[in-house]
Amino acid sequence: MTETDANLTERFGAALLEIAAESIDHGLEKDAPLKVSSETFDHEITAPGASFVTLEITGNLRGCIGSATAWRPLVEDIAENAFATAFRDNRFSPLKPSEREHLDISLPILTPPQQMTFRFEDDLIAQLRPGEDGLLIADGPWKALFLPAVWENLSNPEDFLSHLKDKAGLLPGHWSDSFTAHRFGANAITLTAGGDIIPGKA
Repeated sequence: MTETDANLTERFGAALLEIAAESIDHGLEKDAPLKVSSETFDHEITAPGASFVTLEITGNLRGCIGSATAWRPLVEDIAENAFATAFRDNRFSPLKPSEREHLDISLPILTPPQQMTFRFEDDLIAQLRPGEDGLLIADGPWKALFLPAVWENLSNPEDFLSHLKDKAGLLPGHWSDSFTAHRFGANAITLTAGGDIIPGKA
């Protein structure tokens, strides 16, 4: 997947959502992710790609797990992440069969991360684009990622970065010369519990 391929979800979104849904159903039946064969899909979605899978029930988060960088075929990444989100997110109990019919499945597909260049925290904050940038920060073993959708709840760049540091296990005022940040975009598509497919930013 390339950053310029912004219409990937438009052309293949339905097929990718079907993989995610089938992997969740397979997990309910077999307690294992769906195994997909790259040979049965278009080459554009079997190339390495990074995805997240977000599950909601009546607007409430029910799980979110994904890949920060592309390291395996996109179709495999989606199948594995869908299963992990439904059954391995340690913030929630494993998905129950009774919840399945109420599940909204959102699938953000990430663009390749771009390393940001800055000298101080204020410089980094000034470069952030609210509503557009996903952000991956790291300092030694501490790292964390926010999808662009997080801007809906944290619209101030200072708050966005502070909460992301907290997620990484760092203090809000933490700064060091080894601190790194990568930004990325995300195109998303959602399969609602009612069966509607809705495009939108992740």
